Amino acid sequence: MTRVAAVDCGTNSIRLLICDIVGGSTREVTRTMEIVRLGQGVDATGELDPAALARTRAALERFVGIMEFEQVTAVRMVATSATRDASNRDEFFSMTAELLGRITPGARAEVISGEEEAALSFRGAITDLDASAGPFCVIDLGGGSTEFIVGTAEGEVLGAHSTQMGCVRITERIMRSDPPTETETEIAAEYIAERLADAVKIVPIAKARTIVGVAGTFTTLSALAQGLETYDPQEIHGSVLRFSALRLLTREIRHQTSETRALNPVVHPGRADVLGGGSMVVEGIMDMLEKETKADSFVISEKDILDGIVAGLKDRIGV
Repeated sequence: MTRVAAVDCGTNSIRLLICDIVGGSTREVTRTMEIVRLGQGVDATGELDPAALARTRAALERFVGIMEFEQVTAVRMVATSATRDASNRDEFFSMTAELLGRITPGARAEVISGEEEAALSFRGAITDLDASAGPFCVIDLGGGSTEFIVGTAEGEVLGAHSTQMGCVRITERIMRSDPPTETETEIAAEYIAERLADAVKIVPIAKARTIVGVAGTFTTLSALAQGLETYDPQEIHGSVLRFSALRLLTREIRHQTSETRALNPVVHPGRADVLGGGSMVVEGIMDMLEKETKADSFVISEKDILDGIVAGLKDRIGV
């Protein structure tokens, strides 16, 4: 048995997955997430905010403590949109090397391209899906970027593209009022439509039979749509969100203040202020999908890039 860990540090959150690899199977040990908003202000200043770095360091230190307690022997950490855009990213990477080196000497966060991020997300997201439902379009809606990946059940990626739109980026760049104004909403919709038009040119979205939504905006929308009293990954994983009902929900969210959103126990306090921006991205995606495909729903997956990273570690260590 080998115990491995995957860490994903994005614009809005940092997440940890620890798994046991036994023979050809993988067993989840623990999965956790903290909102650190590492990308706060990066879009405007071009650098990581010191307070955001401090929050991220504190969270990663807690994660490393968990890894040490669980006796993890191999770790891979990836860093995505926020660090790709930051001028002072070396400070971040030095910090990760210091902490992750306690688990595996020489380990540090890796900047990965949008394309590699897409491939890892796809591999993780389709893990539990029925192969006959493919080809799949996996949509990983993050804080700073959204990845679109179309591929087969066998894992062949037919096309992938990373768009510069996410719940934090849309909120900070456009939807700054709380709740957003009609003008901000219109500008956001136009911005999102432009990014989606690029994705359609690059990714064969029309080939997809099943649309898979991953990451915090999608999973939170599922929890809200189901009326869950607490955030329950088992209820969310594999749930189906119909476009018609989802549009009513996203419209309602957009008209709420972040304070009102935060009152719902399934909405993480660190996500409440950017959920409106994320909902706008989802609305735009639904419009695009109705034009390009026959899809009328999302399948929501709790598995994502972390599971893809673990699968890659499994390949690397040859078990």
